[in-house]
Amino acid sequence: MKLPPGRILIPGVITHHVMTVEHPQVVADRLVRFANMVGRENVIAGSDCGFAQAENVSRVHPEIMWAKFEALVAGARLATRELWGR
Repeated sequence: MKLPPGRILIPGVITHHVMTVEHPQVVADRLVRFANMVGRENVIAGSDCGFAQAENVSRVHPEIMWAKFEALVAGARLATRELWGR
């Protein structure tokens, strides 16, 4: 699949819907699958949505939210090593 010039894909590889923190390898696997479809240079890791419905209204506890973002970073590092060899 080819994206239009100058476009990138930011797939949601962590979710705000469940309280379970994604394993970094699961995040990496998701990123690698997307990269294999649109090219490794065209993918940036993202969340599937925001973590608050409105100002001062949280869907998940902040500790869980930050743990999910830490898993996203760790998974992106794993995917980078797999896709770019570094």
